[in-house]
Amino acid sequence: MNQLHVGFGRVNITPAMGTPIGGYYVVRLAEKVLDELEANAVAFALGDKKALLISADISGLFYEFAEPLCQQISKATGVPADCIFITCTHTHTGPEVNLNRKILPEKQEAYFPFFCSRLVDAALFALQDLKPAKMGWGVGQAPGIAFVRRYRMKDGSTRTNPGINNPDVLAPIGDVDERVGVLRFDREGGETIVLANIGIHPDTVGGCVISGDWPAFTRRILEKAIDNTRCVLLNGCQGDVNHVNTSPAPGQNNDLTMDFDDCMRGYGHARHMGMTVAGAVMQVYSKVAYIPVESMTAMKQMLVHPSNMPAPEEIPEAHRINDLHIAGRDSELPYEGMMLTTVVAEAERMVQLENGPEKFDLCMGALTLGNVALVGIPGEPFTAIGRAIKAAPGWDLVMPMCCTNGYEGYFPTMDAYLEGGYEARSSIFKAGVAEAVADTAVNMLNKIRE
Repeated sequence: MNQLHVGFGRVNITPAMGTPIGGYYVVRLAEKVLDELEANAVAFALGDKKALLISADISGLFYEFAEPLCQQISKATGVPADCIFITCTHTHTGPEVNLNRKILPEKQEAYFPFFCSRLVDAALFALQDLKPAKMGWGVGQAPGIAFVRRYRMKDGSTRTNPGINNPDVLAPIGDVDERVGVLRFDREGGETIVLANIGIHPDTVGGCVISGDWPAFTRRILEKAIDNTRCVLLNGCQGDVNHVNTSPAPGQNNDLTMDFDDCMRGYGHARHMGMTVAGAVMQVYSKVAYIPVESMTAMKQMLVHPSNMPAPEEIPEAHRINDLHIAGRDSELPYEGMMLTTVVAEAERMVQLENGPEKFDLCMGALTLGNVALVGIPGEPFTAIGRAIKAAPGWDLVMPMCCTNGYEGYFPTMDAYLEGGYEARSSIFKAGVAEAVADTAVNMLNKIRE
């Protein structure tokens, strides 16, 4: 009988100062490093099959760059490209990697080859570290750190991040998923490897700094708490969830200050979130259910979905708003806070899609180890997508991963398009994309079980 082998590799991917930071609609250049950024690779081998899972502390990597990088890693390692999964923690205080953003392109062009070479290194290190392993799974709980960020207002409108103690808020739209999926690999003669999965936006720190946000704190705190353990954080379905408590009780705003977009942020709060997620892992670390791994399957599948092209009458105003924003003249627009971000993002989407394309290809992925499945989603899915995928029949544990093998934007639910808000108004995909993503993921898992 073939035995599962698992290996681990870690490299530093911290950029030089002055490198553009991804995640906002304003230019930010790195001025300070609060904590080093990492890429963490986990290699799996079962019989003659091998697969690689690489998690990087960046906001996202477009498919046009992710796929060639998978090919580059494949060439260096011999692992088939369809068995390589590059997922991003989605930290908003990491470097802008996508070269076509054209913000200080010389800085991006200097960083990108370094980033790619570092991921190749991480993959090679993980493969060199392969050791016999047994696998266990569990589910912990991380209460009080994830909050729905879409709200129905008293006037009937929908707002994303409406501010703290806003009297015009009626109710949040939806609820959060506080479950933390845990995969533990006990290796013969090697460190234990833990994969932890929960979906929350890592936009807790802000500013012109470099930080891995709460996912990095989770890794560091867990590794300090449990000897000879390495942790990889796999961010889940977080498109409509962040850290902002709009009705905080006393003490809940400790280590937080108000930022430009009606959100409170703070490095200390990122630490708090990391402690909570690490605590959820420790809830089940010693009580995981060990299960046999007699099969391993990796697959990718393209999902084609229509684009959210603007109507002809919307284009002139979209150009006006987009031109003002590019010129640094946001003050001339009658909006502020998150509403300004929403309007600017919507205008950018309309200008981008003025002449098409009419559809987009989305690279979905699945990696299964015995009766546990990891599902890669190339963007920011809403929590409802995660719930639907986790409920796929017949699996002990399903872990959805956002920003994996592509970062193509938001995947709002059908209701969200009717309600409005930042995510739906900025999404480049036509309504129905969330449901298509969930259906494709579940169908992939069903196909693997056949």
